[in-house]
Amino acid sequence: MMDVLLNGRTETRHPPLYRSETRDPRRSCDRAVVASIADREARGLLAEVPLQSALMSDPTTVVAAANIQDENHSVVRAAGLIGAATLSSRVLGFIRDMVLARLFGATPAADAFFVAYRIPNLLRELFAEGSMSSAFIPVFTEYHALHTKRDAWELASAVFTTLLTVVTLITLLGIAAAPGIVWLMAPGFHDDPARLSTTTVLTRIMFPYLLFISLAALAMGMLNSVRAFAAPAFSPVFFNLVIIGCALWLSPALPEPIIGVAIGVVAGGAAQFAMQLPGLRRRGMLFGFRFQPSHPGVRRIGRLMVPSLLGLSVTQVNITVSTILASFFDGGPTYLFYGMRLIQFPLGIFGVALATAILPTLSAQAARGALDELRVTLGFGLRMILFIILPAMVGLILLRGPIVHLFFEHGSFTAADTAATATTVLCYAVGLWAFAGVRIIVSAFYSLQDTKTPALTAAAAVVANVALSLAFMGPLRHAGLALATAVAAMLNGGVLVAILNRRLGGVDWTAIGKSSMRTAIAVVPLVLACVWVAGAQVWVREGEWVAKTVMLAVGIGLSVSGYLGAHALMRSEELDVLWGIVKRRLGKGPET
Repeated sequence: MMDVLLNGRTETRHPPLYRSETRDPRRSCDRAVVASIADREARGLLAEVPLQSALMSDPTTVVAAANIQDENHSVVRAAGLIGAATLSSRVLGFIRDMVLARLFGATPAADAFFVAYRIPNLLRELFAEGSMSSAFIPVFTEYHALHTKRDAWELASAVFTTLLTVVTLITLLGIAAAPGIVWLMAPGFHDDPARLSTTTVLTRIMFPYLLFISLAALAMGMLNSVRAFAAPAFSPVFFNLVIIGCALWLSPALPEPIIGVAIGVVAGGAAQFAMQLPGLRRRGMLFGFRFQPSHPGVRRIGRLMVPSLLGLSVTQVNITVSTILASFFDGGPTYLFYGMRLIQFPLGIFGVALATAILPTLSAQAARGALDELRVTLGFGLRMILFIILPAMVGLILLRGPIVHLFFEHGSFTAADTAATATTVLCYAVGLWAFAGVRIIVSAFYSLQDTKTPALTAAAAVVANVALSLAFMGPLRHAGLALATAVAAMLNGGVLVAILNRRLGGVDWTAIGKSSMRTAIAVVPLVLACVWVAGAQVWVREGEWVAKTVMLAVGIGLSVSGYLGAHALMRSEELDVLWGIVKRRLGKGPET
């Protein structure tokens, strides 16, 4: 802390949580801030500029309730838009997975594809949607708020050119080193030369996907920073459409049909990037070529990225470990892929959506030194995550069998595959709350431009996951790998919460506890509806797909109605916020 003398009185200030560049505040495009500075100077007071000072607010400061409420509503509106777009993408993703399951089942070709796809997908999480986004958004948000629009554009262009150069080199190296990478990623394929060769070919075809999806992540970060969430959220829809089209029409024309799906992955990544360019052009932020790796903003982003390579992507790293070990079991990589796909449905629609929407808000609050507001927003985010994810977790656990059977048990996908995948879903689902909660907690660390702490805890979680996987895979086979990933996420989340709670001086755990109790009570009617659906005789009969679809739809409808109805009876604040946002959104088009 430090003391500042203002008009004869001493005022205590807290030290900055992270360093910020010192510059003339009058260059800011915010005229209200400049006017405030001039007024204070005219009265002989210190010209305080909260956005530039990076000094966190005194914990005793009374937070403006209206501003906090507006920020929370803004986060929920953005999360709702992202969630709706993600729902569209997930539905198409389910259709894509149903097409792949029908065409390839859990065959050696499917195992080869999912192992090959995991390699660029892991790098995507590490370099693109993981560390790149989490490092880029706080820095770009600060440039956009404190500097001129030209400064922000120059930063974006420098990052674009540097990213394009680095990822192109990584892609070329990956294609050249594909045989060695596959040898490490799939030790269970060593005794099957044909499957090992197919996996290598698929890896080489899909590596350029990393380039396109990295550029798409940069575009997404820029648009999210200026609170434009629609185009980035809807862009994965095109990714899934292209893959479905290639699987249905290109694959049958090729000697090795699975190669058509790999081509679709690369073309889909290119479409996902191209879809966001019009939004950048409309805002005058379409980046150009500007090779300037020494740019101060680029260097800061690079420093933030290095430790966050593991921090935000711990789940994906653990899934990759599971994929490597699953190669020892026939069908193991396929069961893990489809099991995680079902987990990603609620996680992507709600967990990732809320984390994506909350990061710009947390970053802006950290940049202007509003520690009290940051605490409130973080607590609100955790309450909303539990409000949405806990019932989704319970529903997935109870309806795992009917869901896998209805969506995937067609064509080459057998009843035995359904049972194995359902067990995997159960083991993943027990950690769904941790998968989602970690994303919110890590977003808070990144908003403070602290990427080292999540990286250290993530490294410990990866070590724990490896140890647990080796312990569980013997008795539980592939399902043990899923359970190890879930337990590792719980351990990671618990450590991060303890550290962040100490750093922020506490979050409103009383409100979070009360919210969790309301959620636990509201889940009771959901459990009753799910048990009734799962026990129906229709699931043991052959065919009758229409009846099964109706049964599952009715069960989900009753579960959701019962859950929301119980919250309404308890006058849940979280439900009131959601309902208020829905009413205000009626008749309004999405921001693009």
